[in-house]
Amino acid sequence: MKISPSKLNTFTMLKLPSAYFCGVRTKVLNEEQCITTVKHRWINQNPFKSMFWAVQGMAAEFSTGAMMIMKIKDSGKKISMLVTTNNATFTKKATGRITFVCNDGKKVDEALAEAIKTGKGQTLWMQSVGTNEGGVVVSTFNFEWSVKVKS
Repeated sequence: MKISPSKLNTFTMLKLPSAYFCGVRTKVLNEEQCITTVKHRWINQNPFKSMFWAVQGMAAEFSTGAMMIMKIKDSGKKISMLVTTNNATFTKKATGRITFVCNDGKKVDEALAEAIKTGKGQTLWMQSVGTNEGGVVVSTFNFEWSVKVKS
């Protein structure tokens, strides 16, 4: 069964309810890119009337993790995945609909191929950039993922 944005949104509702109720949705998922969105609403705002940083983090992480999930499934191997480090930069108040884009599909392919080939754990950094409806960058998240073939 192929992973699609609609299946990921159902997965989010069932397995990550806080992300789902805050409005995190997957819009695009392909070999090179994953795009998630989240809209500023009452439930996900901070006292300064913008989106809480952790909600942005959920949408950003999901754009990297969904791609990882899809590629692991496509590999046909049992591979564990875990975020080991992350950092973020916030450059503008997040209001309206924020779109997070991760373009690191090739990095995931390389890390998974090496993990499968060597049997050793691999790490890779993935980036997700959040922009508002005007195309202005509001935040940039970096996640270090660890992948390892299960024995």
